[in-house]
Amino acid sequence: MNAKERFGILVGGGPAPGINSVIGAATIRSVLDGVDVVGIFDGFKWLMRGNDQHVARLTIEDVSRIHFSGGSCLRTSRANPTTDATSLDRVVQTLTDLGITGLITIGGDDTAYSATRVAERAAGSIRVVHVPKTIDNDLALPPDCDTFGYQTARHAGVRVVKTLMTDAQTTARWYFAVAMGRKAGHLALGIGKAAAATITLTPEEFGDGSAKLDSIVDTLTGSIIKRLADGRSDGVAVVAEGVILGLSEGQLAVLDGVERDDHGHVRLAEVDVGGILKQGVKARLAAFGIQPTIVAKNIGYELRCADPIPYDLEYTRDLGFCASRCLSDGGSGVLITMQGGSFLPVPLLDLLDSETGRMAVRMVDTESTRFRIAQRYMIRLRDRDFESPRRLEELAAVCGISAASFKAEFERVAKPWAPV
Repeated sequence: MNAKERFGILVGGGPAPGINSVIGAATIRSVLDGVDVVGIFDGFKWLMRGNDQHVARLTIEDVSRIHFSGGSCLRTSRANPTTDATSLDRVVQTLTDLGITGLITIGGDDTAYSATRVAERAAGSIRVVHVPKTIDNDLALPPDCDTFGYQTARHAGVRVVKTLMTDAQTTARWYFAVAMGRKAGHLALGIGKAAAATITLTPEEFGDGSAKLDSIVDTLTGSIIKRLADGRSDGVAVVAEGVILGLSEGQLAVLDGVERDDHGHVRLAEVDVGGILKQGVKARLAAFGIQPTIVAKNIGYELRCADPIPYDLEYTRDLGFCASRCLSDGGSGVLITMQGGSFLPVPLLDLLDSETGRMAVRMVDTESTRFRIAQRYMIRLRDRDFESPRRLEELAAVCGISAASFKAEFERVAKPWAPV
């Protein structure tokens, strides 16, 4: 090993359980291999300004126990160095000034894209590898390969939803629990299915850019009506925040004036997704004389900095070790993955969407057995509810309207009882 080797580590995007574990494992392996390690604070924020002061040398003593803690000891930011060539050049030059020969980036799809461009700009002078992190689980990895942090976030989310389910039954109310998931609904589906929530909604169910707010509202409304027909006035709906981004252009008026981050994404924390859906559902039910108690609850930020569960502790220590190993072996421009218990580097360029040039997104497969089982356990309107005259009459009676009227109002949002 060249004694002049020096590795830098930075974190981009939102927090996820296990970040510190990656930092710790990568640092320990590198130091034992004779490599200096520099922690870079706040992602690309300072590097793209040409500022090399926000760094700290990392030692084994510094990181030996940080793996148990959530959050990021190096903090994180969404600073985007790919907006212009000057910013990219500053990043490369600042890293060079720091003596960095290898860079480990930890983050989601945006940080992965930034890592790809930095590696290209460095042209071999700085080796770059990326460790995939996002509780959204939406990086285009193999189907059986999670992004780290997802399992811990799901675990914490299930505990919250379990409590909400008990509260809902105790107080005869509904909760709309909004989970993170800007583009894909993996986290919402994972939480909803594991907790056996009443219903779970994901962006994939409503299509890309074609969803109408009234379809989402009527799906939730139908679930409440069906519960009432069965003698229950309580329930918990788990909703992926990204359903709001699947709205048609006309419906996007609800997002006017909402702040966007450095990557151009709507800050969904600024959008009251649960409140919008609550308002729509209550108005829809009020037309039938039904006045349920609905509480909108965002369960996003409670999950991002949770202490990692053992699954993610082991997983992230493997990822950190392999990131250091990959750099030491001369690797660059790759995503660090563990597949079937073995390290497998995936070229970052292979993950770019050929049409957009951005990192590809892994969506929930709505044709999979896993998804269909989840839907079978949901309490929501089905096509067979409308095929049974008796059942149709029961549902219509809840609304105080005729069976024909109920069918005209809600049949369009009924899901088929698909074979599994």
